[in-house]
Amino acid sequence: MDELGSPAVSHEERPWEPVENGMPLSRRARLASRGPYRAAVPAAIAHLDFALPGHVIAESTDALTEIARFDAELSLPGHGGEFVPLAAVLPRTESASSSQIENVTAGAKALALATLQEKAGANARLVAANVEAMSSAVDMAEDLSEQTLLAAHRVLMHGHADAQPGRFRDAQVWIGGSPFSPHTASFIPPHHDRLPAAMSDLMQFCERTDMPVLVHAALAHAQFETIHPFADGNGRVGRVLVHVMLKRAGATRRLTVPVSSGLLVDTAAYFDALTAFPAGDAAPIVQRVTEAAFAAVGNGRRLHRDILNCYEQWTQVVTARRDSAVWHVLPHLVSQPVVTVQFVQEAVGVSRTAALNAVNHLVKVGVLAPASAAQRDRVWGAGEIISALDEFAVRAGRRRMG
Repeated sequence: MDELGSPAVSHEERPWEPVENGMPLSRRARLASRGPYRAAVPAAIAHLDFALPGHVIAESTDALTEIARFDAELSLPGHGGEFVPLAAVLPRTESASSSQIENVTAGAKALALATLQEKAGANARLVAANVEAMSSAVDMAEDLSEQTLLAAHRVLMHGHADAQPGRFRDAQVWIGGSPFSPHTASFIPPHHDRLPAAMSDLMQFCERTDMPVLVHAALAHAQFETIHPFADGNGRVGRVLVHVMLKRAGATRRLTVPVSSGLLVDTAAYFDALTAFPAGDAAPIVQRVTEAAFAAVGNGRRLHRDILNCYEQWTQVVTARRDSAVWHVLPHLVSQPVVTVQFVQEAVGVSRTAALNAVNHLVKVGVLAPASAAQRDRVWGAGEIISALDEFAVRAGRRRMG
């Protein structure tokens, strides 16, 4: 490590040309939008030696141990003695929590419908895109690069042209203040001309192996948010980066720990930590991600128990023959608690008649119930799993009381 210092940004003046968008402005607003503004210039961190308190590093190491233990213990008993990993459930809980941080919310049923490409609201489609973006990025963890993040952004913001899907921004952005100019913003990320150098430095930082894994991931996330390389979707892609780095370091192998659900416990503290980082204090974001990891593991374990209880109850009420397709459907209901006959047919690899018979049996024993009033292209839901997922979200959204 070549340098000892802090991640504090410097600033540079940039000229501002008011954008004529036809919106009337008061005299005060026009005056406030004139003249140069000061944009952040991120510190180079590729070789920076972060001076963190010992207790912060120790707690992050303890949290990483809990993450690894959680990863090792989470699997779901399936029919025939097989083990069906719960890994498919957790990316959805993580994506829903990450989206909720950005005030994009969707319940478990709506998200499952969106995943099926059935009728769903805009928010559910955004969360479903977040699931896909995170899964694709984590799959590319071994080859982490700018292209990994661009690909995740392309999936996340597909259909949102203003967000420039899959491209780094080509204009100045800012946080807070007026929508007409950056002059009154609470934070102005670097000018887009500086993105190539800033992202190259961040990718070099991500290659380092000389710091604890969770510390490394938290700092990379904070630097990404400081750079703010996209026109939109920075928070969600930045939290994807945390999971990519955990997977790349071998801290997680089979699952995605829903760290964002832990951040949801106290979003104000999370945003304060992201603000402290470019001001030169790296400890708060490491502390916040560490606390989030502990909270996420605890909440995830509770979700695991709830789903396991549901699954065990299903196996007691299903009366079909042991070679019936019904038994092969049950594990799929954990990760996809809203289904159609076509989904069952394709997931299990049976005829449409066998799929319909399996659904009818599961409805008869109370595992599934109609999820819509439509008679054609009917949709069925596993209500107990949907409730368990929604209860996970409620626990994640609880704020600490002073």
